[in-house]
Amino acid sequence: MWSVPLVILLTLAGAPAAVAAEDRTTTTTEEPLPLERLFDNRAVSDDARPGAADFDGAGNSLSAQDLKAAGWEPGRLLGLDSAALRWPHKRPGQPDNVRADGQQVRVSGTGNAVSLLVAATSRSGGPGAGVTGTGTIRYWDGSTSPYTLTAPDWRAGPLATKAVALPHINTRSGTPLTEKAKLYAVTVPVRKGRSVRSVTLPRDAGPERDLHVFAASVRRQEPEWTGSWTTSTAGYTTVGPWADQTLRLVVHTSAGGSRTRIRLANTFASAPVEIGRASVVVQREGATGRGRPVKLQFGGRDRVVMPAGTHAVSDPVGFQVPAGSNLLVSIHLPGPVAAAPVHSATSQRSYVSAGGSGDRTGDQEGTAFTGSLGVWPFLTGVDVRGGPGSVVAFGDSITDGVRSTPDTNRRWPDVLARRLRAQQEVPRYGVLNQGISANRVVSDRYPGDGVSDDTGGVSALHRLERDVLAHSNAHTVVVLEGINDVRWGASAEEVVAGLKEVARRAHERGLRVVGATLTPCEGYKDCLPEVEAKRSAVNAFIRDSKGTFDAVVDFDAVVRDPDRPQRMLPEYDSGDHLHPGDAGYKAMADSVDLRKLVP
Repeated sequence: MWSVPLVILLTLAGAPAAVAAEDRTTTTTEEPLPLERLFDNRAVSDDARPGAADFDGAGNSLSAQDLKAAGWEPGRLLGLDSAALRWPHKRPGQPDNVRADGQQVRVSGTGNAVSLLVAATSRSGGPGAGVTGTGTIRYWDGSTSPYTLTAPDWRAGPLATKAVALPHINTRSGTPLTEKAKLYAVTVPVRKGRSVRSVTLPRDAGPERDLHVFAASVRRQEPEWTGSWTTSTAGYTTVGPWADQTLRLVVHTSAGGSRTRIRLANTFASAPVEIGRASVVVQREGATGRGRPVKLQFGGRDRVVMPAGTHAVSDPVGFQVPAGSNLLVSIHLPGPVAAAPVHSATSQRSYVSAGGSGDRTGDQEGTAFTGSLGVWPFLTGVDVRGGPGSVVAFGDSITDGVRSTPDTNRRWPDVLARRLRAQQEVPRYGVLNQGISANRVVSDRYPGDGVSDDTGGVSALHRLERDVLAHSNAHTVVVLEGINDVRWGASAEEVVAGLKEVARRAHERGLRVVGATLTPCEGYKDCLPEVEAKRSAVNAFIRDSKGTFDAVVDFDAVVRDPDRPQRMLPEYDSGDHLHPGDAGYKAMADSVDLRKLVP
């Protein structure tokens, strides 16, 4: 899934991108140029000299001090949706971005997408509505493919999909505006197996608006890696505070391999975070390992600093990861940490050492880990070398395994992973659980910025790029989401439209999309007759989607009471009438025809 041993990766989903179904072969005499040779706009100013830049034509600009505080310093290697990119190595007041107007940009590589760091501006001085434009990907074999991308407005665009948000805007007058400036990560698909030669940017959007590009890179595929475990960042919450402490996080693998690496994330943050050291070991019991933990490094160093909104990927290490086992991933936090990106509904106990206890990542015994954790902070993935790739389970609390027995790994994706490992008929895919409790398809629970106690995540549409499409060796996504939307006010038509958009974007990237019907919830406090009517309408669409989905798994039919289909069978009900229990989750996973998972 990752192209280099160390990549700092942004986690925010980009705006939807579209590509035509057919290629065309053309020739061009214009030679593409490196992006920095095309820079014609100054976006960044020093707070002491705000007039040295004019990003939007009205004298407004980004603050160099705010960017530095976020860790986005000149020349810093970052990444967008698994593609390594570099923030322009320019001083404040120098040209640092290009206003798109059909320029040919030299961008080389083979992968599944081109990732761009963009923002739209309005020359009228007020926030615009963003800019949508079309361009062309050119390949070394002479063929081309068109694309469409949307750059949200740097002032009025959504926080939920931002790459980074800065706390104020510099103005020509010298009086800063106390509103957030935002930059966005967007991706556009490329033809599988073809080597990209250049990207032709969209034409000028007109006299009042501009689409600005700061960086571009091909997102490479890594078929040699398989995702074994993952989780979705669900919010940014108050923690600890932790200072000079070690987290020891317990995770359950699906696929196994002889080499591994981990992924860490500083999602939704506004400031960098330092990781002092990290390690991995198979769990024996509690916080105690089955041997001495194996040290993990990042670009050959023990320490890594993650800028706001980014990921870090450890170097591959020779460490045998058993399939279907518990690992202890330890992370030392040398500095004070008062808030962190977390996944909250873990159904798993993890551990933390006492304040000031220092680096305990090398400890085999768990005696130093005197505290417990019910969340997964920072850690978002474990990959193993080899294997056939993975299946992504994309959903809400029912995929997250809420009300399954803690510490037993009885979520339905866990059971599905065990079934895949125990058979020979189809590839033994890894299974990646990207469920978030309280998540919705079409609207955000967590707004996507700032410290909050809401860990329901941004919407499925807003996190699709980060949680599904950025896994370049994922082959299939199973979508089970929508019950929270219909319970909390969305119409069936809105949910159907959202599911169609999820499927369209996943199909663009070559994924097989399996739709799962929504399970019944009569008896839960807000599952009223009008909710049941909307659930039934969404399920009718899923069962007969007219090509939206490549296959369907009918979880509703599996767990419902045949005598009263709007409720769950008592033996499958966890007791709250919304979430299945262990038996219900097992019945769901056992009902999946494994052949439906194969592209």
